[in-house]
Formats: sequence, C-alpha cells, structure tokens
Amino acid sequence: MSLSSPRFQPFDTLLDHDDALKTLRAAVSGADDGELFLERRRSESLVFDDGRLKNASYDASEGFGLRAVNGETAGYAHSTEISQAALTRAAETARLAVGAGGGTLAEGPQATNRRLYIDTNPMDDATFPVKIETLREIDAYARALDPRVVQVSASLGASVQEVFILRPEGTLLADTRPMTRLNISVIVEHNGRRESGGAGFGGRGHLSGLIKASNWRETAAEALRIALVNLEAVPAPAGVMDVVLGPGWPGILLHEAIGHGLEGDFNRKKTSAFAGLMGQRVAAPGVTVLDDGTIPDRRGSLTFDDEGTPSGKNVLIEDGILVGFMQDRQNARLMGVAPTGNGRRESFAHAPMPRMTNTYMLGGTADPASIVADLADGIHAVGFGGGQVDITNGKFVFSCTEAYRIKNGKNLGPVKGATLIGDGATALNRIRALGNDMALDPGMGNCGKAGQWVPVGVGQPTVLIGGLTVGGSAA
Repeated sequence: MSLSSPRFQPFDTLLDHDDALKTLRAAVSGADDGELFLERRRSESLVFDDGRLKNASYDASEGFGLRAVNGETAGYAHSTEISQAALTRAAETARLAVGAGGGTLAEGPQATNRRLYIDTNPMDDATFPVKIETLREIDAYARALDPRVVQVSASLGASVQEVFILRPEGTLLADTRPMTRLNISVIVEHNGRRESGGAGFGGRGHLSGLIKASNWRETAAEALRIALVNLEAVPAPAGVMDVVLGPGWPGILLHEAIGHGLEGDFNRKKTSAFAGLMGQRVAAPGVTVLDDGTIPDRRGSLTFDDEGTPSGKNVLIEDGILVGFMQDRQNARLMGVAPTGNGRRESFAHAPMPRMTNTYMLGGTADPASIVADLADGIHAVGFGGGQVDITNGKFVFSCTEAYRIKNGKNLGPVKGATLIGDGATALNRIRALGNDMALDPGMGNCGKAGQWVPVGVGQPTVLIGGLTVGGSAA
C-alpha cells in the first residue's frame, strides 16, 4: 500500500495566489518583515520491540502560519484550515503587532536554485510489509549475534515536509524535505547484570538506504558492542581530570554547551555567555567552529530556512576568535547584520527563531591514538546521552554512554555513570589537542528550544580538554 498523495500545491487547489499576496501585504503594511508559511507534513513510524510489532503510526497535517514583524514585536497566527477566510482572520490577528506601522519592509532573501536532498517521499521506497519484515530481521539478527542478548528494540521512521513560503515582495519559494531514521537498542544480561547499548543513523535521503541489510547489520553490531562494553564497566571516578572526547556524536556537547550561546537572539538580548565578545578570543588557538546547513543529505541541512533565506556555511569561531552568530531575519536586522539562513520553526504552528543546522568543530593535525596515549589520568568519552545546559552562563552537565578510564596512556577499561560538568567558555579555552579525524554524527540529532524541536547535525574530531569535572560514583 502506498501512502503517497499528489504533491502539495496550495495555490492551485486551496488559495488564489494574488488574493493571498494581497492579504499578506495588508498584514505587513508598515511592518519591517513578514511571510506566509504553508506546510504539509506526512510521517510514518514503526517500532518493533521484544519480538513483535509494538507500534505503527501514520500522521498527516497541514496548515499555514502568517507573521508580521515590527521592531522587536512579532504577531503570529496559524491555522489548520488553508482557505482565504482563515487567511484573512490570521492577517487581522498578526496585524495587531504592527500597530501604527512606521517600519520599512526589508528586502527579500536571495534566491537559490540548489538542491541538497531528494524531493520525493521516502515512505514510498518500500511497502508496509517490507518495512515490518526488515524490523523482524533486525530483531532476529541482533539476538543471534550473542547469547547474552535478552531484548531488542528497533524503530524505523520516515517523513516528508512540503513547504511553500510567500513573501510580501512577491517571492514564492517551495521545498520538499525528506527525513529518515533507524534506531536499534539492545539489552544484554550476564550473571544477573543487565546493560544496554544503542545506535542509529539517518538523514535526508531514501529509506532504501536504511533498510539495506549491509547497513542495518553494522548498526545492530554497534548497538551490541556498546551494550557489551557497558556490561564490563565499573563505576566511574569523580574529580577534576583531563577528558578526551571522541569524534562525531560527542559533538552534541559542543552543540549544547556552545552552539546555543552563539544564536543571535540570546546575544542581542545579552543573555548569552558570549554576548559582547565579538572579535575576542573565546577558545584556544586552532579551534574553529562552523554551522553549515548546506551539506547534502544531512539531517540538519536545508535548501533555505523557514523564512526563505538560503542556508549557509557560517563560521562562528575562527582560530579561537568569535567571528559570527547564527541569525534569523528579525534578529539580524535588529543587530545590523545579514541573516545567515538559521531562521527555523518546528511547524506552521510555530514562529521562526535562530536555530542551529549542522554544527561542528574542524579537525586538527594530531593523531587520535597519540592524544589518548598522552593522557596521564583521565577519561576517554566516546558516547553521550542526555545533558542540561544553562545558556546564560554556559554551564553544562552531560552523561556518558560509553567511556573509558585512562592512566598514563593505558586503557584501564570501561566506566559507567560518568558525567562531564563544566561551562562552554572554559571548556573551549582548555582544548589542548585536536585530532585529524573530524566526523559528523550518523544522523540522530534533535534540538529543543523554547518548546520547539527541529532536526540537527553535530560533529567534531577527537578533542582533548584539560581540567573538566567528572562526576562518578567510585569510592
């Protein structure tokens, strides 16, 4: 059974283009900016747990959001009914933010004709029975890998988001945004002790790549490897010590502890730990951090953002110097800089704000093995789970899902219960070595801000940070 349907064409079937543009222009008359954002989203999720299909869901939604911006004030109205009557009501509501007007309408975004990902529905890559059978095969394969496996959970997700953005200067942009993801979790048991491990991958591509056996087998084996490592882990030590972070997914610490602090709204409002530091050294020499929404097929990539600005490859920190922030149109205008293509929203029911896309640290020249070998007494953190960050001061707490105790360059074995505690600004300045193995994560990240969730990517090389506080439970 196919879940596809004709392409979303709101101005052919639901709205008259000229009438909609006239209504939008009336809403933003005297304003600085605004847009009409139309969206249709379809998503599918299947969860195979404990030997059976536990959940299968299909969701579809569509609607529009209309925004009028005047100075620091924004009026936003949205509706699940796409009609001229609903649009007129929304325009009247958004218009309230403009007040007496007095603004000058900003120029529209630069056009782009690039394509960073497929424009088809990934849910149509396989039939429903094939997807279920793939999950069943994953379950059987993971259990057969090791007799200590007692439970397997595998989930498969795919979605397609179709977007139209109509701007008051008359620009109309359209984008089809696919997304796929596969996650596998394994629980192992030995001598009464149970531990878990998980792995996954995805991006803006075909579902066929995820359900290809050679790909998911590697993911299943990785989930099992992590679970078996944790089965041998001992309680982590506590104290201040040097920490080596692995490449790829550990960049989530960079994303949370540093990335949010480099978003334009926090800096304009001076609530970020990096506010007022533009042009100053905020990291050790050699540290360069970028946010890049232009990488083909990556989870955080966008042809253009949710305001119509083409996504960019934006340097945030260059050789340790703060050189840029991530900007949407409103904050960029108020700060007197150009938007960077980072205006993002969860859906038509949400107003855009500055958000990350794919945020990563460039690699250095050091051999990763030598970085670990030079560690006198510390932790080698390879995998991360959840964490908490205070944007105002950059303080963070992150839990490790895979970590090892290192003494005099020797691996003493895995530890469990390790947490990394510190603040982003200090951690940046205590970077002592950068590996030559920069890698992006496999496509798993979601980012929350102000109640909105968007897909993102992270990445980094092997990194040595001196003097982080490690929380543990070892005596």
